[in-house]
Amino acid sequence: MPEFFKKPTMMSSHLWVIYVISLVLLGFIWYYQWVAGIIMTVILVVSIFYSVRTEKNLISETEEYISTLSYRVKKVGEEALLEMPIGIVLYSEDYLVEWANPYMNKFTTDETLVGKSLNELSDELITMIKEDKEEIWITINDYEFQILAKKDERLLYLFDRTKQTEIQNLYHNEQTVLGIIFLDNYEEITQAMDDTNKSQINSRVTSILNDWSNQYGIYLKRTSQERFLAIMNQQILDQLEKSKFEILDEVRELISDNKNVPLTLSIGIGLGGVSLPTLGELAQSSLDLALGRGGDQVVIKEESGKVRFYGGKTNPMEKRTRVRARVISHALKELVQESDQVIIMGHKSPDMDSIGAAIGILKVAQANDVSGYVILDPNDVDTGVQRLVEEIKENDDLWSYFIEPEKAYDIVTKNTLIVVVDTHKPSLVAEEKLLSKTDHVVVIDHHRRAEEFIEHPTLVYMEPYASSTAELVTELLEYQPKTLKLSMLESTALLAGIIVDTKSFTLRTGSRTFDAASYLRSKGADTVLVQKFMKEDLEIYVKRSQLIENTKVYRDGIAISMGSPDEAFGPVVIAQAADTLLTMSGIVASFVISKRKDGRIGISARSLGDINVQVIMEKMNGGGHLTNAATQLDDTTVSEVYDQLKGIIDEYIEGGTSE
Repeated sequence: MPEFFKKPTMMSSHLWVIYVISLVLLGFIWYYQWVAGIIMTVILVVSIFYSVRTEKNLISETEEYISTLSYRVKKVGEEALLEMPIGIVLYSEDYLVEWANPYMNKFTTDETLVGKSLNELSDELITMIKEDKEEIWITINDYEFQILAKKDERLLYLFDRTKQTEIQNLYHNEQTVLGIIFLDNYEEITQAMDDTNKSQINSRVTSILNDWSNQYGIYLKRTSQERFLAIMNQQILDQLEKSKFEILDEVRELISDNKNVPLTLSIGIGLGGVSLPTLGELAQSSLDLALGRGGDQVVIKEESGKVRFYGGKTNPMEKRTRVRARVISHALKELVQESDQVIIMGHKSPDMDSIGAAIGILKVAQANDVSGYVILDPNDVDTGVQRLVEEIKENDDLWSYFIEPEKAYDIVTKNTLIVVVDTHKPSLVAEEKLLSKTDHVVVIDHHRRAEEFIEHPTLVYMEPYASSTAELVTELLEYQPKTLKLSMLESTALLAGIIVDTKSFTLRTGSRTFDAASYLRSKGADTVLVQKFMKEDLEIYVKRSQLIENTKVYRDGIAISMGSPDEAFGPVVIAQAADTLLTMSGIVASFVISKRKDGRIGISARSLGDINVQVIMEKMNGGGHLTNAATQLDDTTVSEVYDQLKGIIDEYIEGGTSE
């Protein structure tokens, strides 16, 4: 309130002082000049009267103003509390409603909320308040509310945000989404067909895709024999994700009379609030990822980099040609010749395939008169490859080219060529720091491509259709200079990689696998020595038997084994137990869960091809192949992982294969 509206008590006291002084002076005037005294007395009386009257009026007006303002403030407060469109709720220490303003009655069918639990507003409201969340979003009878919680006052403010949410949803649903559809093996299927059959295939594929696009309201345009452009919005994409992209199954079943080579398609989708050219780049990147993972699947990539996968049910068909192998081999030869040295590394805890492929690339470097080295950490060698490493150590010439990660980091230069084999994830390589010390990196791998990938590689040779990386490297060796000579041990190491990854030519084995094995045999590979490498200790056999003993069959033919929570097993034992379970009658897939020696919980997964264990393991931050995959989990227990795995298997079988 302004200062001049205050009650003027101080001003009155000042006036009375003046009046007293005036009376004293007036007495002197009366004493010396009584006429002037009369005049001054009249003036003083009039002045006092006027001042007192003015002051009384001012006090009366001020008191009236204060009274009126207080009333208005009180009235506004009452209206704000009772009539403003904001919900206000006071609750007790037991989270029961003690008072709610009338606005809240619009959102409940009961006459009053008083005495009811806050959980009647939302099941999660009490939990959120206990978690000290100042801002909470809940839904009450199709209304969206933003809640500001004042825990100390046990007070809730509820703001209706339904319109705002509807606008946000509308904006989200109408965002443009671009998709690129690619017929994976159209060329392979139609190359031997006559024009009539090829035309029929084209007509049937186009008809299925047009019916699908019309059903969901997608704009579809064929841009080539193998490629289509799809334009949709976010709402349509949400519907496609709910249907698990059934179009994949429809196209796969199109050629029912040719079961060996089904026609499949891959879809790359880009979405987000970005420009159309950027959406196109996201869609193309998604398609590349889908094809790198073997095709027959959908990859959705958001502007943030988040990726989702659907499909991937079938085993990838062998599509690589000797022409591609020859081109890659020549490109690799040129990169080797332009480098000052070649450093080869596989993944951490290397297996037979990783070491065998690394030795093969070492021979490529030597055949082109360039120094080469293989990184091997002696403290990170599993028992499964220990015999191979010991055999290499006995060969002084070959062992001299094996170096530890620290030495490799010291000798690498900007002109060094780094070749990564049997993995494409930077987090899994033997020495990740080396990748940043040179711009020349080659990736050779047979696993399906994952979201994590080495940045900006100079050359990539990824073939998920191959049985092993050793098979890919063996094909590359065939097109290297004729000066290349493989010793018995070197060719045996490569053959061991193929045999181990194919389970002695029983899984993921194509005609090219046998061609590679035949080439290695011609170079002196010793199958007896391979069997020596693959022999196991009695102690390991007993431990594997302990894991198998705790096996339960879940659903139809899925074997799940759990290790003891107090006993740790090595990754080789876990993997071997999963392999053994797969050989049992009636088992189509196996999962072995156990505590590892590093404290994490590991899962090895195997299947005969009907169940894609890679998709299941990727749900648990792992990866691998359709028939061979694994993962490791931190901060959890064997029983918790078991429950989580069962839930993911249920989702896979009942709701498709979305990741």
